[in-house]
Amino acid sequence: MSLYSEIFYSSEINELFSDKNVVAEMLQFEATLAVSQAKEGVIPTSAAEIIGQCCHTDFIDFERLKTDIKLSGNAAIPLVKQLTEIVKQKDSEAAKYVHLGATSQDVVDTATVLQIKDFIDWLEERIGLLEHHLITLTNKHCNTFMIGRTLLQQAKPITFGLKTALWLESIVRSKVRIEEAKKRVLVIQLAGAVGSQNQQINPKVKALFAEILDVETANSWHSNRDNLAEFASVLGILNGGLGKIAKDVTLLMQTEVGEVFEGAAAGKGGSSTMPHKRNPVTSTAILANANRVPHLVSTMLSGMAQEHERSAGLWHSEWEVLTEIMKLTAGTLERGIELIESLEVDENRMLENLEITQGLIYAENVSLALASKIGKSAAHELVENACKSAVSEHKHLKEKLIELSVDLSENELNELFKPENSIGLSLEIIDGILGKV
Repeated sequence: MSLYSEIFYSSEINELFSDKNVVAEMLQFEATLAVSQAKEGVIPTSAAEIIGQCCHTDFIDFERLKTDIKLSGNAAIPLVKQLTEIVKQKDSEAAKYVHLGATSQDVVDTATVLQIKDFIDWLEERIGLLEHHLITLTNKHCNTFMIGRTLLQQAKPITFGLKTALWLESIVRSKVRIEEAKKRVLVIQLAGAVGSQNQQINPKVKALFAEILDVETANSWHSNRDNLAEFASVLGILNGGLGKIAKDVTLLMQTEVGEVFEGAAAGKGGSSTMPHKRNPVTSTAILANANRVPHLVSTMLSGMAQEHERSAGLWHSEWEVLTEIMKLTAGTLERGIELIESLEVDENRMLENLEITQGLIYAENVSLALASKIGKSAAHELVENACKSAVSEHKHLKEKLIELSVDLSENELNELFKPENSIGLSLEIIDGILGKV
């Protein structure tokens, strides 16, 4: 465990990917293979029972395993060797049937899939929780007026609920991507030495093997890694979506803005030298992970061009990288939930910031209202010049327009300078998004 385990990762998911659990999944492969072969008459039932009894991590010498992996090139070869020795001590005849017909990549890949399956179960539950908090936040602030910003400049009024609804929609899209990817990633790898299978892992054995493990059957994907590359990419997108939320929060937390704050907690967000600081520590962790994950995803993508039926190096490059992507994603999602469920919103500051430009944010409203009277081009030019004059003379835009005697009544101008009349279809968009989740 590193010093930063608690900030960048999830302790629950770190445990899922512990050495013990990785080996446990590989042993589950061997036990399930033996059971499947026994039920289809490929090996004796007694042999399958003994193999299953020996497939426990308590019997494995992990230090020896780690040493032998360096010589073998993957974990399956020395693990199968140890397992065979353990079975042989119980029954030398049963030892002949350990790992029958399979290849080392079958073991490693299927174990990876089983871990991904557990990870997705955890991921989907947590995404549901984040979704719940975003729905609550959106409902609460659907009518909370704030400034919309483009290129980091004040643009037009929106509502904070629109911003959070669009955050929500992004997360929902990632949830859909994960669901779709499951069809292609939650599949067994059981194809033998060069992916051509054999009588020991015939179609009936494979079908039963997949059924027991509760995943789908598949042809060899030993060197066709699009399924794992897709899954890694989907997780990369999820991290990016969470990163976007965190980036917005960090910008809204700036002293000069002060519209939104991470939930306060004792000792949270302080500075080692400046007592007044309230730093966006949760958002910072999310952004750090969101910055790391795409580079790891690129390793998965660049490793797709594999040689023939088994890659030298490219397959191997996936192992720790894919695990790290999942571990970082878990940390990002946990921090995202913490961020949203405790987010503090300063509605008064949002209203105050709407007035910073002295009405310039309503210029488009005025231009559109005048267009029907004097034409679009003339209206745009008039309002643009009025904006320049208002800025140079330090006047409110509405005051300047009155001075210019524009073809709008005072009542019409008052309506044009109200935030509730300037948010477009924000409320309808929010209702549409909430209606789909």
